[in-house]
Amino acid sequence: MSKLEELIQKFCPNGVYFEPLCKCSKLVAGDRITKAMMDDLHKFPVMGGGVAPTGMYSEYNFENAIAISRAGSAGFVNWMGEKFWATDVCFVSRQKENGPIIKFIYYYIKSKQPDLQMKIYGGNLPKLNKDYLWQLPIPVPPIEVQREIVRILDNFTELTAELTAELTARKKQYEFYLKDILNSETFRKVSLGEIGKVCMCKRILKEQTRPQGDVPFYKIGTFGGTADAFIPKELFNELKSRFNYPKIGDVLISCSGTIGKTVVFDGKPGYFQDSNIVWVKHDESKVLNKYLFYAYKLNPFIISTGGTISRLYNDGIDKATIRIPSLKEQQRIVDILDKFDAYCNDLSVGLPAEIAARQKQYEYYRDKLLTFKELKA
Repeated sequence: MSKLEELIQKFCPNGVYFEPLCKCSKLVAGDRITKAMMDDLHKFPVMGGGVAPTGMYSEYNFENAIAISRAGSAGFVNWMGEKFWATDVCFVSRQKENGPIIKFIYYYIKSKQPDLQMKIYGGNLPKLNKDYLWQLPIPVPPIEVQREIVRILDNFTELTAELTAELTARKKQYEFYLKDILNSETFRKVSLGEIGKVCMCKRILKEQTRPQGDVPFYKIGTFGGTADAFIPKELFNELKSRFNYPKIGDVLISCSGTIGKTVVFDGKPGYFQDSNIVWVKHDESKVLNKYLFYAYKLNPFIISTGGTISRLYNDGIDKATIRIPSLKEQQRIVDILDKFDAYCNDLSVGLPAEIAARQKQYEYYRDKLLTFKELKA
């Protein structure tokens, strides 16, 4: 039997009483903040509708409290250990004298965040139902049980924070290594125009697309994501046979929107918006596709900013320069960067996978630890 099970068996074997949040904590709404209230001498983060720092304020503040967004990202729950100022689109729950441990209340409310978000209303600016929050039933086990639950969940949280900090450090290391190795002056410097030609798919007119269909058609807004338009299979086959079409491994480049974003073409049937999504057709006996993929991460492209909207034109790709070593060295670099990339970004392996697993484990135990049988008064 675990220590927590022993405590529950000793202090509350038959269940616990529940109390409304407004009775077991000091629950208040934040205040409206104006520019005149700002003070640069003593700065604290301002918590707004997104429950994230949005500015600075000095006089009134909270700490070791629960911030709950009442508008915008309504229903989002966050623990604030440092001093902060809450605006009028944020509720704050604080420790009440002789009340339940506020960190225990936080963990319980966080587990109920989906329920809070179901109680929002309004159109353009969703808001959290205040009465629902005020009356949210909170289990109040004996203080010994509360302390043990907080200790267990704090350990889970600290472990996830440590893994996240390690991932951040590894990503910085990866970015440094990426720049350092691909910019080596021992490698030959060439323009992309020297190694290949910019290609794009044949233009597709809007009236040729459908909201549903056979072959996904990717526009700049869905590039790298889920297509919201399709073209008939017959049209796809015709265009693919007559005009430029990428081959497996070609690196597709976004020329508008998120300029320079890249996706390695996996060969699955799909069509791409002309001039907005392009690729460099080149001789792979000289430059590996995957090496180009990493070289593009350095964003070598020359982006046009002369108009109202920034854009990457073919000329800006042709004149972009990268450094190229021998094929053998390219493969060695790709192998190294693949491992770095997987360790930092792949959700199935490495730190991201471990963090995701720890988060699931935390949520499982949090929900299990915070489930109590209710005693009736």
